[in-house]
Formats: sequence, C-alpha cells, structure tokens
Amino acid sequence: MQPLTTEWIQKAEGDLATARRELRARTSPNYDAACFHAQQCAEKYLKALLQEAQIPFGKTHNLSLLLDLLKDRHPALELLRPTLAILSAYAVEYRYPGESANKQVARQAVKMAEEVKQVVLGEISGN
Repeated sequence: MQPLTTEWIQKAEGDLATARRELRARTSPNYDAACFHAQQCAEKYLKALLQEAQIPFGKTHNLSLLLDLLKDRHPALELLRPTLAILSAYAVEYRYPGESANKQVARQAVKMAEEVKQVVLGEISGN
C-alpha cells in the first residue's frame, strides 16, 4: 500500500472515531457533527482507493463523483451509490441553521460510513 493511501485511511479513521464519539456522547451530543464526520470518513476512504489506484481526483465532497471515477476499475462499488448519495448531503446539510440531525439519523450515518469502510478496504486488499 502506498504511504499516501495509508495517510488517507488514517484520516478517515479519525473522522469515524469522531463520529462515533459524538454519537455516544452522554452530555451535549452533536449529532450534526456525527453526520458530517461520517461523510468525511466515507470521502477519505474513497480518496484512499483513488490514491491507491493512481486515479487523479480533485477537491470535492461529492461522493457520487468520486464513485464515478472508481466504477470502471472497481465495479462492485456501484452497490454503494445509494449510501453515498445520502452521505454526500451530510457534507453541508447539517452544518448550517435550518436543519438538525437526531440520534437516529446520526446512528445511520455512522453505520453507512462503516459500510463504505469495509467495502473500500476489501477493494484495496483485493488489488
């Protein structure tokens, strides 16, 4: 595995840890942040796979766009498209006034990030 791929994975794991921590918080949980960090986790796992495959990618939070870059080389990822569409919205949806996540939404976001993690790690190890 390339060193930069490992760094992307480490960053993704940091976001997943933050999302889980906010989800478990007993005092003042920030479910909005849990959703945002779940999205960030998925984004960084996809970018890790892009890095490992040496596929150039720009700065984007659009997970569907990242998937489009990967689909020819990793067609199994297409199964994640509905999950990634939901997670993509969390890059901005709950970061501003007007919308707030609840515990159920945050729990689902973390679960989706974990699913992306498992699929991407499987693809990386299958290379």
